[in-house]
Amino acid sequence: MAAHPSPAPHHVAIVMDGNGRWATKRLLPRIAGHKQGVDSLTRCVRACLQRGIGVLTVFAFSSENWNRPPEEVSGLMELLVVALAKEVPRLSAQGIRIHFIGDRQRFSDKVRTALVVAEQGTSANQRLILNVCFNYGGRWDIAQAAQKLASRGEPITELSLDRAMALAHVPDPDLLIRTGGELRISNFLLWQAAYSELHFSAKLWPEFDEAALDEAISVFHARERRFGQTSAQVGGHSSSHDKKAV
Repeated sequence: MAAHPSPAPHHVAIVMDGNGRWATKRLLPRIAGHKQGVDSLTRCVRACLQRGIGVLTVFAFSSENWNRPPEEVSGLMELLVVALAKEVPRLSAQGIRIHFIGDRQRFSDKVRTALVVAEQGTSANQRLILNVCFNYGGRWDIAQAAQKLASRGEPITELSLDRAMALAHVPDPDLLIRTGGELRISNFLLWQAAYSELHFSAKLWPEFDEAALDEAISVFHARERRFGQTSAQVGGHSSSHDKKAV
């Protein structure tokens, strides 16, 4: 494992892109790529634990992904249930707490139950927080936060919105990675990524390994995080997870 200077990114967020293209390149059905993507996520979680990363947030299914072919969507839902039954006991044994972030209204009772069981079964763990964004969109997140405040009659400010967001339980991401070679964040963490360092990897998600994660972390360390200050003010000692930048 490569050694990294302090401070390490406390919160890493990843757009896990390229599962379908990985499968297509191998003349496999797209769902085979998603299955391989689950293995890649398991590997990434293990690597984050080894590197002392405290929060990992992954984009698993966007609000727009409902527009994909019905057989792919239904396959993804079934894969989620199967993967949870298989992986949650292992993740829990490693001290990982799972949160599912997103709108659950369109899910079947079977899927909703699987999400609740996974969250409740890992709720006491503290070694790593794993946020899985499923049926999530950054615009939905901002809208639901505003609606929540309006329903309570609370003023809508930057601070109150921040506290009502779906990821209010963790600091904003220090590092946001997108795999698959695309250079956009695709409606992911629009509010929370305001000061995140961005890293785009050409690797398709099933190909993203420990070396690719280390490369992204090295890029993060090379950046100067000023949060609106000057280089002289920062003095070469940027703060990461102890600062909620807005």
